[in-house]
Amino acid sequence: MTESSREQGDINTTALRRKYAERNLSVRAQAIADEDASYFIHQNLSTPVLNVLSRAEGIYIYDLEGNRYIDMHGNGVHNVGFNNDAVIEAVSEALRQKNTFTPRRYTNEHAVALAKKLIEITPPGLDRVLFAPGGSEAIEMAVMLAKQVTGKWKTISFWDSYHGNGFQASSIGGEELFKGGNGPMVPGALHVEFPNYYRNPWGFHSQEAVDDEIIRQMSILFEKEGDIACVIGEPVSATPIVPSRSFWIRVKELCEKHGALLIFDEIIEGFGRTGRLFACEHYVTPHILVLGKSLGGGLLPFAGIVANEKYNVLQHRSIGHYTHEKNGLCSAAGLAMIQYLQEHELAKQADEVGRHALQWLEQMKDRHRLVGHIYGLGLHIGIEMVKDKQGKEKAIAEAEMVMYKAMERGIAFKVIEGNVITLRPSLLITRDEMVWALEQIEACIQEVENALYY
Repeated sequence: MTESSREQGDINTTALRRKYAERNLSVRAQAIADEDASYFIHQNLSTPVLNVLSRAEGIYIYDLEGNRYIDMHGNGVHNVGFNNDAVIEAVSEALRQKNTFTPRRYTNEHAVALAKKLIEITPPGLDRVLFAPGGSEAIEMAVMLAKQVTGKWKTISFWDSYHGNGFQASSIGGEELFKGGNGPMVPGALHVEFPNYYRNPWGFHSQEAVDDEIIRQMSILFEKEGDIACVIGEPVSATPIVPSRSFWIRVKELCEKHGALLIFDEIIEGFGRTGRLFACEHYVTPHILVLGKSLGGGLLPFAGIVANEKYNVLQHRSIGHYTHEKNGLCSAAGLAMIQYLQEHELAKQADEVGRHALQWLEQMKDRHRLVGHIYGLGLHIGIEMVKDKQGKEKAIAEAEMVMYKAMERGIAFKVIEGNVITLRPSLLITRDEMVWALEQIEACIQEVENALYY
């Protein structure tokens, strides 16, 4: 069997995963997990499962035995918390009104109100909306719009990026996990490195040197490949690597010089995650903004794009002809989520709690030989585990042990790239709750450093 990729997260077939299940799953939970494994097609990151949940609320998920965990992953849907009462009430009211599914060629008040709200809160110059059932489809729409508008067909994206499934989304993604074995993918998908200032293939130590090299390579692709319709990337990566502001300014200038569009995938970073309503507010306004995950209010799958008025020129095409394009139920959830986010100033809270957490983690890094680097912006945080700080060898086994130890202390998170502990809690998390969680993670790291292995 081919070794499973750790690019997108911790894999579900290791000896430690089996040990975790033996130590923590009740007979009832194990029976349900076994049934799950009997009925679902197995795939990396998904089935077999980690545990069986009974419910999710606020910043927590609960297993069948009532144990609760601060969920630092949440698949990015829980910005206003799991099962937020305000969102539930909005959805319940839509159900009572039977204003849920809207067939093709019709609209409804909820869909129009959500589109209007998105145009209101996104940066100026983003004036038109199109919805889709999920993030992968929204990526497809964004790239198709860029190709149609520019009359070009190639794309530039980044290695180690994830933009969803589907042939185009997987093609522009930079991970083998989602395209290996599929044969020819969508042609014209070109890639460059993402600006990782801690770990880059050239051994550069300055932001400027890394940015310069990537811009140089991107410029060559524009000039020698030609036909570039767009550059697509996350303004802050899922790891989360935080590029310099000047990097994205230069990328947008390069796009405009060559008649290409800049697409930002903020499916994870949008709606307050980075301490501002949208991550692009730290950088530049893209030509097309892609949103998802929390757009469904943590209850329903929903995504969409927001683009400039001048790109509203495809009346003769269909780039998002989805059955649930204007789903009233999903729109009601999204609108309630945004209203709650604004009323409770959760972007501001994410900024304040995130700043404190990052300062705390930088100090923790100095105390621990296994902690090589801290990434982050707002409540979008990564802890890179290394075997030694000088050589930066990835501490993959150690990171996995920390993850399972932390689960047993009530903290759930995902490990990306094999050795990066990623922390993306609900924006409802308080400073005290965040500090408690970080203290538990540090205790787990200390145990592994002391050879108290899982």
